[in-house]
Amino acid sequence: MKKTETKKNIAEKNSKPKILSGVVISDKMKDTCVVSVDRFVKHKKYKKYYRISKKYKAHDVGNTKKVGDRVSIMESRPISKDKHFVVVAS
Repeated sequence: MKKTETKKNIAEKNSKPKILSGVVISDKMKDTCVVSVDRFVKHKKYKKYYRISKKYKAHDVGNTKKVGDRVSIMESRPISKDKHFVVVAS
């Protein structure tokens, strides 16, 4: 291990990019769509599962995806201030 490399840099090189699936909720921006990703979380006290949704801006070249489409997005290098994902499949 070189002196300039840290444990965090080594972990980033060996890790795979995140792949999430969700539904397109907006396609009004140029080459960008907003994807809503749902996940289920178990409540600590009551042991009940509830849904949490989060919105991600994803790069969509040519605006091919429309509202309501189910898509998969993959983590990438920062494309803009808010875009860190790319649409990979529908």
